[in-house]
Amino acid sequence: MLLAHGGGGRLMSQLIERVFVPTFANPYLSRQHDGAVVRCGSVRVAFTTDSYVVQPLFFAGGDIGSLAVNGTVNDLAMCGARPQYLSCGLILEEGLELEVVRRVAESMQAAAGRAGVQLVTGDTKVVERGKGDGLFVNTAGIGVVESELDIGPEQIRPGDVVLLSGDVGRHGIAIIAQRESLQFEGTIESDCAPVAEEVLALLAAGIEVHCLRDLTRGGLGSALVELAERAGACVEVCERDIPVREEVRGACEILGLDPLYVANEGRFVAFVPAAQAERALGVLREHAGSAQAAAIGAVTAAGSGRVLMESAVGGQRLVDRLSGEQLPRIC
Repeated sequence: MLLAHGGGGRLMSQLIERVFVPTFANPYLSRQHDGAVVRCGSVRVAFTTDSYVVQPLFFAGGDIGSLAVNGTVNDLAMCGARPQYLSCGLILEEGLELEVVRRVAESMQAAAGRAGVQLVTGDTKVVERGKGDGLFVNTAGIGVVESELDIGPEQIRPGDVVLLSGDVGRHGIAIIAQRESLQFEGTIESDCAPVAEEVLALLAAGIEVHCLRDLTRGGLGSALVELAERAGACVEVCERDIPVREEVRGACEILGLDPLYVANEGRFVAFVPAAQAERALGVLREHAGSAQAAAIGAVTAAGSGRVLMESAVGGQRLVDRLSGEQLPRIC
């Protein structure tokens, strides 16, 4: 297997399943969740890490710094944790302007303040000119899991309702518009934002959350397929119920993209029991970032590992993994 630049979808899945999972085999990694939940004495702690190579570094609605903070905070939230502390590793290309580094650092601090976390340790390396594409960022994070729930793909059950926290596709379109200097009607801004507050509100309200997944690389479609396969369940969703802004839908049509697979940085899905779905939606909609939260489908059967979508015109199609990424270098 050869890895392509920006490779994702099936190739990335194969890399994880054929190399990393068997090589580093342990019960935490085998769950293939957004982070690992481990015990430190009597406390359950969530731990995660991610690297960011987005181009351009600054885009409508965010930048690589806010993206790194929010992305790591959101991975912790998907474990049901209250995010607390982050690390920051910077790989700088020789010749990068100090002002660029300053802007990114200030953005990270502002994002950390909004998310209620602290950047407490870090590292910086410099590589030769032409070897680093400006700036790469790695962040790791830890948070405390206060709920007794075991949140993860293996907890998904037939009858669960799939909740989506808001409209999809804005981040990927914001990146490509900035990168290619495309002009659409109105400015499309990334949805880059922390989502831990919404998740913690669900847990505080006593919602029996079975699984959470943020919709970053590969978008909603890839996330649903991964979860269905991990859970061995059939997930059915309705295209009409998936919120997509008209300007994003129009941009996708022009560019030949499917909004189902376009990346997001402030959206997630939650699998909850049907009896609690309406109450969970009410909790989500109390938060500005999830005001458009919607029930988009349900888990209908065990043992199939696939996603079916009822189209806007009434037909049904299989939602599959992408063989690559629609838009490389978006996170």
